[in-house]
Amino acid sequence: MAKHNIKIRFTKGRLIALVVVVAAIAVALYFIFRKQPQPEVIPTVTVETVQTEDMEIYGEYVGRIRAQQFVEIRARVEGYLEEMLFEEGTYIQKDQVLFIIDPKLYRARVDKAYAQLQKDRALELKAKRDLDRIRPLFEQNAASQLDLDNAIASYESAVSAVMMSEADLTQAEMALGYTTVRSPISGYISERNVDIGTLVGPGGKSLLATIVKSDTVRIDFSMTALDYLKSKERNVNLGHQDPTRGWNPYITVTLADGSVYPYSGLVDFADPQVDPQTGTFSVRAEMPNPDQSLLPGQFTKVRLLLDVRKSAVVVPAKAVIIEKGGSYIFVVRHNDTVERRLIELGPETGNKMIVERGLLPGERIVVEGYHKLMPGMKVEIVETPADGEQTNGEE
Repeated sequence: MAKHNIKIRFTKGRLIALVVVVAAIAVALYFIFRKQPQPEVIPTVTVETVQTEDMEIYGEYVGRIRAQQFVEIRARVEGYLEEMLFEEGTYIQKDQVLFIIDPKLYRARVDKAYAQLQKDRALELKAKRDLDRIRPLFEQNAASQLDLDNAIASYESAVSAVMMSEADLTQAEMALGYTTVRSPISGYISERNVDIGTLVGPGGKSLLATIVKSDTVRIDFSMTALDYLKSKERNVNLGHQDPTRGWNPYITVTLADGSVYPYSGLVDFADPQVDPQTGTFSVRAEMPNPDQSLLPGQFTKVRLLLDVRKSAVVVPAKAVIIEKGGSYIFVVRHNDTVERRLIELGPETGNKMIVERGLLPGERIVVEGYHKLMPGMKVEIVETPADGEQTNGEE
């Protein structure tokens, strides 16, 4: 019995000792792994000083290029095409001979008209002499009134016949001249539309070739009615130059390879009415094309200068937070705490945006790192692009 009691006490003692050891280990582990208080983390942000700039406001549209002049060369008289006196695709001078239509028939008509004119002139001369003889005889009562009237009528009829023959001769000479087809303008000529020996003219194929004058081209594009109203609000009258303003609406175009064409063009026409089907109106600009880089008929991207805002408050587009409630920006106060400020935005140009209201020049704004900010939070400034220096929250 004594042995049994001693064994129970020994077992209870071991259990108590085990509990004490576990408790000691737990206390030790608590002190070892207990979290230490962390110091407050101040976020670092990139700050920029608000500046004012003269901002150019552009609109972008799809334009189509067309030649300044596009002339169709047509045969004005009927005949067989005898000669072609140019190389296709080359530059043609004004009044240069291009085609020869068989002139024999028209030269014969000129000769006939000339012969008829000579005949009528001879009859006119005879009628004039007869009248000159009859008039003195009538005054001496040696000829009747009827004789005088007949002589006058014959002379006047002969004069009219001469005038008709002269007109016929002029018409025949013009038709003969049309057998030599000349270029009405200078420009590049297309390939011929007919072959030598083809019957051309009113009864056959009249279109012989086309000539394009494209050293200056016209760019046609369409603007929305809203763009037009905005341009009016900015006192921009498209199609009219304003000598009192330091700038005028001009365009630049982008070529097929993505490069910007080195020349610019001025807007010289704007349609006074809006197309009711599309809600747009047509605008035209002229642009020099000395190297023939712009081809008539091709489409291109047009960039139109709509306005120049003097001394506008501008901020980087990446600094602006746009939400359903409006547009915001984080402003750094003098004590390096941030304020979430509502602003009113204007047009965007490139990677910059104009601020109409809510921001003043000289204020500091957060351009990077605003996603981790809350209003009133203190920040550490690591960069100030406006002056190129780095600071630690000090001004």
